[in-house]
Amino acid sequence: MHSADDKKRRELVDVRNTADSLVYQTEKNLAEHGDKIPEDDKTQIETDVAALKTALEGEDADDIKAKTEALSQSSMKLGEAIYKASQEDMTAAPDMDPSAEATEPAADENVVDADFEEVDDDKKSA
Repeated sequence: MHSADDKKRRELVDVRNTADSLVYQTEKNLAEHGDKIPEDDKTQIETDVAALKTALEGEDADDIKAKTEALSQSSMKLGEAIYKASQEDMTAAPDMDPSAEATEPAADENVVDADFEEVDDDKKSA
């Protein structure tokens, strides 16, 4: 009897969760990497974040979806800036192999090589 209402409520909850997650991630990235994008892009992202926060105060799933999409589009510029910065960091230190650190033990570690012998259960009981 109330399945249509339940479905609408479920959709609203899903849309809200997606929007909340996007707002959180965008604000975090903006705080960390906002200096890597032009000021007008940063202003647009901040405007879209504020609009989505306002939409989240209401119950209109379509409005929240539209504002989420707008923020997704504007925050792509921030994602591109973060990606470019990480690529520049990788090219700035090409001689550093991050996997080399993980494979070599530290000088102060006490590493012991050990020999072992596999014992067959049948031979063990005889």
